[in-house]
Amino acid sequence: MTDGLSNEERAAVKARAKELRDADRGKDKDEAALLKAIAEMDEPDRALAQRIHAVVTAAAPELVAKTWYGQPAYARPGKGGKVVVFFRSGLKDKERYSSLGFSAEANLDEGGFWPTSYAVTDLDEAAEAALFQLVKRAVS
Repeated sequence: MTDGLSNEERAAVKARAKELRDADRGKDKDEAALLKAIAEMDEPDRALAQRIHAVVTAAAPELVAKTWYGQPAYARPGKGGKVVVFFRSGLKDKERYSSLGFSAEANLDEGGFWPTSYAVTDLDEAAEAALFQLVKRAVS
């Protein structure tokens, strides 16, 4: 049992507070912040995040690249645009794997059971193709 937030959780909360203060910084600065967050990741998460960024931006160029809790995310355009898909570095979070998640804004509902998060340790061509289709569906 822990007493409150871990150091990683505290850092994420501080990053989110800064993002909210900087909310009107503009699309170019949002994407620059995302690219900086990716560049600061340790390998192999940096390579994973770069590949995910390429797939997400190809599948849904209308999404706005930004950071969310200090990590890469992609949101609907417009003021107050809600995050649809996000990546969490396992190394940064001190977890055994990274994760790719979809928020409640994603249109992935399928019956009464559908995925909202995936563990990611590697992306082969099949996984990239599946991710591409999921992102397209999520923004439809």
